[in-house]
Order: sequence, then structure tokens, then C-alpha cells
Amino acid sequence: MVAQVASMPSLLVIGRFRVAAGDREAFHVAATAAIEALSAQPGCRAASLGQSTDDSDLLVIRTEWDGVGAYRRALSAFDVKVRAIPLLSSAIDEPSAYELIHDWTPAGVTMADSGLAADAGAVGLGHAAGPAVASVTP
Repeated sequence: MVAQVASMPSLLVIGRFRVAAGDREAFHVAATAAIEALSAQPGCRAASLGQSTDDSDLLVIRTEWDGVGAYRRALSAFDVKVRAIPLLSSAIDEPSAYELIHDWTPAGVTMADSGLAADAGAVGLGHAAGPAVASVTP
């Protein structure tokens, strides 16, 4: 299988939630509304709700996007702010967005360079990184 090279990687967003058994029904209602709002946005490729097979209180909402820009624009949509953000705000506090730099599907393999600059962790908001900084993946 020949790999295709993408100019921009797609984005995988994973929100993990700890939900007690007594709160499960309300969570499912809110999760369904959140997934409907997110999946209706331009650039959303997929959205799903998952249940851990090892921990009955652990659930996950997974979305995939055309890129970080599509995801950020989706978060600005009114319907997402009303139907998804309140639930997403209750996710376990951990990094949740991942660029897919090597993506396999039945249709083929796509490779992409990360949009994250190699010095992203060292340069603060309002400070220039330099004219050209390589991404973290060559």
C-alpha cells in the first residue's frame, strides 16, 4: 500500500469522562446532544461515544476533524457552545487533541507533518519563535 502525503494532518480529539452508574442516563442524553452538535459542524469526519471494557465508570467521546482549524471553528458554533461545551468541560483534565501524522484506513495510509513547532513547549504566548521552526515530525 502506497502512502499518501497530506499537507495538514487530521485531528483526533478524545474526551474521557468518569460517570457514576447513577449518572449514566443523564450523561448519555448530554453525550448524544454533544455528538449531534459536533458532528453537524463542517470538517467533522466522525464522532462516537465509547465505554471502557475495564472500568464501567469510564466513557469516552471521540471526534475526528479535517484539522485543528476545523475543530476550533466548530467550538465557536452556537449549537456546540450550548449542546457540547458544558459536557466537554466536565471531561477528565488531560490533553485531548492529537494530530494524526500516520493514519491507516482501509482506503490507504496517509502521512503528514505535525503542525506543532519543535519549540512549542519553550516559546510563550506573545513571544516570537523565529522565522521558520521545523515541526516535531520531519
